[in-house]
Amino acid sequence: MTDTDAAARRDQAVRAAVEQGLVGPGVPLAALLDVTGIRASARALTSAFAAVTDAPVLHAFAVKACPLVPVLRLLAAEGLGAEVAGPGELALARAAGVAPGRTVLDSPAKTPAELREALALGVAVNADNPQELARLDALLASTATASPLGLRVNPQVGAGSIDALSTATRTSKFGVALRDEGAREWVVAAYAARPWLTRLHTHTGSQGVPPALMAEGVRAAYELAEEINARVGRRQVDTIDLGGGLPVNFASDEDSPTYAEYARLLRAEVPGLLDGSYALVTEFGRSLLARHGTVLARVEYAKTAGGRAIAVTHAGVQIAVRTVYAPETWPLRIAAYGPSGRPKAGPPVLQDVAGPACFAGDLLARGRPLPRLEQGDYVAVLDTGAYCFAHHYAYNSLARPGVYGFTTSPSGVRFAVVREPQTVASIVAEAGGATPDALLF
Repeated sequence: MTDTDAAARRDQAVRAAVEQGLVGPGVPLAALLDVTGIRASARALTSAFAAVTDAPVLHAFAVKACPLVPVLRLLAAEGLGAEVAGPGELALARAAGVAPGRTVLDSPAKTPAELREALALGVAVNADNPQELARLDALLASTATASPLGLRVNPQVGAGSIDALSTATRTSKFGVALRDEGAREWVVAAYAARPWLTRLHTHTGSQGVPPALMAEGVRAAYELAEEINARVGRRQVDTIDLGGGLPVNFASDEDSPTYAEYARLLRAEVPGLLDGSYALVTEFGRSLLARHGTVLARVEYAKTAGGRAIAVTHAGVQIAVRTVYAPETWPLRIAAYGPSGRPKAGPPVLQDVAGPACFAGDLLARGRPLPRLEQGDYVAVLDTGAYCFAHHYAYNSLARPGVYGFTTSPSGVRFAVVREPQTVASIVAEAGGATPDALLF
């Protein structure tokens, strides 16, 4: 399905951002978040699973995808929880008001202090490995907790098209490798010895991982839960955490695959999972936010080199590091707007869209057919709501852009500040500006 309303909202917001001075000669970069679109994605997720199961489902947003407190607060208002991978993300979720009982801690490197904090708060914890499970044994000997506790397993079902985001390979660093010799029996025995282990967690990967492979990983976890419960003679495992990772179509405005399609796939491939025997947890991130973010950057200069037109903008590696270093794997769409913020027309010209960083590879698009960009125009970098402007890469000490949420109506566009633009003074402060003589000893 293609969301033409989203494109119309984006056009309206870009024009308003220029008219209201969120971007311009003095502020050449800003990030926009479509609040209506985010709400729609959250509702699509919850309704997709509600259509295939009556079991309780906690949809825990993967905070790593967009670690901004107002975003987490918005998603919480839509009924989502939070999946966190460290003390920083846990602090963000708490600042957003996400209840500990709706928070899940996943990380392959949890410290004793992190585990103690989670247990004290009542946050759910998925242990990653036998050594972490031993730490929990020791902590629970002297600590009472309301935290649901589980174990992450790697079903070793294989990789998708992006190795770095495939977490169920034979040698993945995550979880207990279920097909390694003796591992499955160890897992079953670990549960039998620990009645407080009531959850089972798996995650096959994210972008580049097809839904069919994700479903295969989920089926492996479901079958293991059934085996554990049969072995111990009771419904000890009562919750299965499916992970997240639904890929995003970065080639067009078409949403494919959808949450509804994935939920129906799970119903077909793992019907017992959805019959109400298990509570469920999901951990989607990119697919909830990517579509709804736009980076808007002013064209500072337009030039040519070797016959190629080049638009030099203020959006580059600092907001889209994956695209710059792996452009074939992480392509981003670019839309052209004129100085007034209205969509630019004209015959397509092959041109590069370059960022401001001082290295040759800082390009967001290479040889892209666009109306010829000129000085004072704007480029909109689409589908950047996840893993882009909230994950700043401070090359050349470039400042973090301001982030603004927006809603549209016939009467206009309303903006809200999600994060203020970073100041030069804060850059200096973060770089030890208060202690310039520290090394003169």
